This record gives sequence, structure tokens and C-alpha cells, in this order.
Amino acid sequence: MDLDLPLWFEIGSLVILTLILIADLLLILKRPHIPSARESTLWVLFYVTLALIFAGLMWIFAGGEYAGQFVAGWLTEYSLSIDNLFVFVLIMSQFAVPRRYQQEVLMVGIIIALVLRGIFILLGAAIIEQFSWVFYLFGAFLVWTAIRQAFPGGDHDDEVRQEGFVVRVLRRFIDISDEYDGAKIRTVVGGKKMWTPMIIVFVTIGVTDLLFAIDSIPAIFGITQSAFIVFTANIFALMGLRQLYFLLGDLLDRLRYLHYGIAFILAFIGLKLVFHAMHVNELPFINNGEHIEWAPEISTWMSLGVIVVSMAVATIASLIASARDKRRDGDAAPAVEGSAGSEGH
Repeated sequence: MDLDLPLWFEIGSLVILTLILIADLLLILKRPHIPSARESTLWVLFYVTLALIFAGLMWIFAGGEYAGQFVAGWLTEYSLSIDNLFVFVLIMSQFAVPRRYQQEVLMVGIIIALVLRGIFILLGAAIIEQFSWVFYLFGAFLVWTAIRQAFPGGDHDDEVRQEGFVVRVLRRFIDISDEYDGAKIRTVVGGKKMWTPMIIVFVTIGVTDLLFAIDSIPAIFGITQSAFIVFTANIFALMGLRQLYFLLGDLLDRLRYLHYGIAFILAFIGLKLVFHAMHVNELPFINNGEHIEWAPEISTWMSLGVIVVSMAVATIASLIASARDKRRDGDAAPAVEGSAGSEGH
């Protein structure tokens, strides 16, 4: 059964979400600042509450199945967006972006991400509608991405280095100043108009968003084939990402096992996509072009449970390991001091 929502609900939802994003952007432009932990927490809670309210409305207008698809898709994209924050931290550090202007950089990054994901969603929906075998490709790609995520080998640093190549190419074609001029992307140096390093940051963020869109869109299409749910789940996942960046801060470094949780989710969804492709199989060289009836169909609610448990286990394990290391470092410090004191005697 296809998703059948009132047209006014779909249009109204997109209009309201767009207005919220515009208001958020105007707020940053009018008052650039470093948000406090309290401010960031309130904004994150606001956006999470908004997503849950939207899920409740989906339940009312479309039923529990589609509401579950939205929540599962939103949580998947949210977990992948948190992983995106690790790269944002590296980019901000690499280009020494003044903390006061990092909000604007993040907001531009979110807008770029929305545009790119919108394009990918439209392409993905059109391809899926015409070629059911694409689920095999999506599934295999996600399993490969999960393996890469679980055994990164400095993956985040590699991504920043790849973007460094783009930056070098950019410098060959345009004049870029050595210093920032607030949040401006254009400035005047010695009477000559030049781009500021902010343009490099925006291009780097854009390349990052493109890489993450390639990973994330197949993942959510493994949960739902509704373009409306895919797009709204992405919007809600990206809303509040800016505040989450400042709220988590140094905590990102403590989430050492997060990539394992994300890898497990991607592998699970990849296998789910392969099973779905087998269930609707039409490829002549597989089972003579017939559907593979024994292939299991994994329910939305099972997917939701796997996503929640995976992220919870990864987060709790990370915090426990971090607390254990902190205690060990605290115990080691007095021992070092004691040995130094005994040498003095």
C-alpha cells in the first residue's frame, strides 16, 4: 500500500519546515555568537520534540506503519549526521574557523546538505520505481560502507585530505586571502577584491555533504520507499545539527564506539535491502526471474528496534570506556607524583 497523505498536509509540512530553517538562518545572521550549553540543549530538545510531533501526525493521517518508517528513517539519518559532525570538527580545526562564526558555517553546510539530499532523493525514488534490482546494488553498497565504517583506518582524516585536493584546485583558479574577515566570503586586501578562507570552508563542507549524501540516501531507502518520508526524515535529522555540534563539543571524542553502532545499522539495512530485492526479484539470472518467496521481509518495527538498540549500546559503551580511562588516568597521576617525591628524598 502506497503512502496516501492529504496534499495540504504534505505541502503544509514542507512550508512550515522551510520557514523554521529560514528563521534559524536569520537568527544566526542577526546575532552571531557561541551558543551556551543551555541554549543548545533547548534547541535540540525543540527539534527532537518537533520530529516526534510530526511522527504523531503521521500516525493519525497515515497509520502506525508509516509513522514507524519516519521514526526509523529519522533516527538513521540522525545517527549518520552525528558521524558527519566528526568531520565538521576536523574541518573547523584544519581551517581555524573562529568559533564565533562556526554557527554560520554549519548552517550553510546544512542548507547545502538539504539541496544535495533533495536531488539524490528524487533520483533515488525515480530509479527505484523503474528498476527493482537497484535494491541489490544499494544493499551491497551499504554492507561495503558498513565494513569501511567499522574499520575506518583514519577514514575521517582521509576525507579531509580528499577535500584538501579540491581546495588546492580552487586556489589555482581564484585569489584567496590568508586571513578571515568575519564571516564574509569576499574582502578587500591592498585595494584588491579577494575571496576569504571562508569560501574554502564552504566548498569543503559541500564536498563532505556530498560524500555523506551518497552514504545516507540508500540507507533510508532501505527503510521506506516514500520520497516524502525520506525527505522529511532528512530535514528533521539536519535541523538542530548546528546546536548539537556545540552541545556535544568535546563529547564527540568520547564516543569512540559510535562508528561501530553506525556500521551495524548500515550492515543491517544493507541486508534488509538485499532480502527485499530477493523478495521482488525480476532478474532473469536469479531464480529464473521469479520472486524468491523464502526471503524474509524485515518489518519497520524490527528495524526501529535494531537502530535504537545499536545506538544506545554504542553510546553507553563509549561513555563507560571513557569514564574508565578517566579513572585510570586519575589513579596514575598520584603514583607519578609519589615516585617523583621519593626521588627528592
